[in-house]
Amino acid sequence: MPDQPSRQPDGKMYRRIRLYSLVLLVIALTLAAWGEISRVMARDALRKEAAGNAVPTVVTVRASRTGLGEELVLPGTVQAFVEAPIYARTNGYLKTWDTDIGTPVKKGQLLAEIETPEVDQQLSQALADLETARANEGLSDSTNKRWQGLLATESVSQQDADEKAGDAAAKKAALASAAANVARLRDLESFKRVVAPFDGVVTARNTDIGALINAGQSSGSELFRVADTHKLRIYVQVPESYAAATQPGLEAEIRFAGDPSKKYFAQTVRTSNALDPTLRTLQVELQLDNANREVFPGAYAEVHFKLAGNAQSLRLPANTVIFRAAGLQVATVDGTQHVKLKSIVQGRDFGNIIEVLSGIEADDLVVVNPPDSITDGAPVHLAPPAAEPAKDAGKPS
Repeated sequence: MPDQPSRQPDGKMYRRIRLYSLVLLVIALTLAAWGEISRVMARDALRKEAAGNAVPTVVTVRASRTGLGEELVLPGTVQAFVEAPIYARTNGYLKTWDTDIGTPVKKGQLLAEIETPEVDQQLSQALADLETARANEGLSDSTNKRWQGLLATESVSQQDADEKAGDAAAKKAALASAAANVARLRDLESFKRVVAPFDGVVTARNTDIGALINAGQSSGSELFRVADTHKLRIYVQVPESYAAATQPGLEAEIRFAGDPSKKYFAQTVRTSNALDPTLRTLQVELQLDNANREVFPGAYAEVHFKLAGNAQSLRLPANTVIFRAAGLQVATVDGTQHVKLKSIVQGRDFGNIIEVLSGIEADDLVVVNPPDSITDGAPVHLAPPAAEPAKDAGKPS
């Protein structure tokens, strides 16, 4: 009996220990479960964040339309309206020259004179031969006339009369040949006077007194160069994409490096109507009035063409274009914010803007600066539109 009360506390303590153990086990299991759930949730959140960070954010623009005119700026080459090198037509030595560079000359004005002793002697000999031929022709003609009179009286035979007539004809032809030779040498004699072929300015003098002169372009160098600069020709090579818009009558603004602030105006007078097969350009000629001689031939010209605009054409920034084996493409973003690659046909190139003839619509969202790795169907995020400048910005307070 005395031992029975001591067992009851041991049973209560055992049950209490079991209860505490069970509570601790539940707490431990709860903590373990919560830890695992937390790790799963954190891993899932990290995966979602990583997936979200993997989707690029892109800036987009829409194609624009404009009916405003275009300005095409091209380099031009300035040439004199008429320019000719002056060569000698006879041999000799330069006797005198009368005009130097920069001298205005009139058509037929003497530029230089050539001393031609050989031609002078040939002309003297030809004149002597002409006199001989004339005397022979006169004697033969009178002889022929006498023999024709004798033939009428049957004093000579027909054969003898025909011989005299033939000799007279031969002497007449010899006289004509001698006269032609004299005329040829007189022309050569006249070529010792070098004259201006048209009104203009002497732009080069490449000879001096006593210089040996050889006739012709191949054997001799040019003596002078004369240019008519009252009007100038300006030649421009227009790219193929603008060739159709460059027609005779199109006006252009001309600027020169000597005075960039001053503007000149010229008109297109003709085109070559054919593209250069190497450069794929159209040669265009403009004419500029230069009555005051302000512009010099050979100058560099900056030609500004004013071309009519096309309100139907679409335009995009040049940094939207992707160059791939499939051709020119742009990356557009659809309503589900996925990329859709579209092939385009490019028109004119305005530098930082290009003309798109086909392939996109005006309401397409086109990605700016698309990465090379962008693919069709890839998800993207759209960057928020740039904030518009305040209407009052720039106004004085």
